[in-house]
Amino acid sequence: MLTVEQVAACGVVPVVVLEDAEQAVPTAKALLAGGINAMEITFRTSAAKASIAKVAAEVPEMIVGAGTVVNVEQLHDALEAGAKFIVSPGSDADVIREAMALNVPVMPGVVTPSEIMMGLKLGVRVFKFFPAESFGGLKTIKALCGPFPQIRFIPTGGINQNNAAEYFKNPKIVAVGGSWMVTKDMVAAGDFDGITEKSAAATALFREIRG
Repeated sequence: MLTVEQVAACGVVPVVVLEDAEQAVPTAKALLAGGINAMEITFRTSAAKASIAKVAAEVPEMIVGAGTVVNVEQLHDALEAGAKFIVSPGSDADVIREAMALNVPVMPGVVTPSEIMMGLKLGVRVFKFFPAESFGGLKTIKALCGPFPQIRFIPTGGINQNNAAEYFKNPKIVAVGGSWMVTKDMVAAGDFDGITEKSAAATALFREIRG
């Protein structure tokens, strides 16, 4: 069974928004070339399911997951397409339970102790902290880890090449999520070399700090 740790092993989980499923495979290959082997394709567009399916079928080296999953129907669509993990912007008990029942890694979004307590009750130990910078970033994460020492985070939202190092230095951070290495504009322009370059810089920073 795939684990959250395997998903996050390269230290960076790109949040990828695709308007056209034909962009999915070249984007995945560009990320791989930069050392990133996990990507979260978000259900913010109608191209999400087809994009996940294309990556799952044509780029087997990439661990492709579904992001912005807000209900069980989207969860089933994502898994049908070949998604290997699920990420939500918030915490929905039905989504968490269904993912757990299907043995699929799920990372629900949290910003409060109450959300964490609900997730813990359902078996979650690694949470998405979103939107990270808007809710106090590392300062809040450190505060939350006081009463909840058993949990870890994948913070997303406002993280970039300039501030990622501070997150990587904290042992409670499994990885960071972000889109700075694969922005919508870069994908639309076909700047796949730029995606590879920024991905390589992000993974190099992670390895420099974590070894």
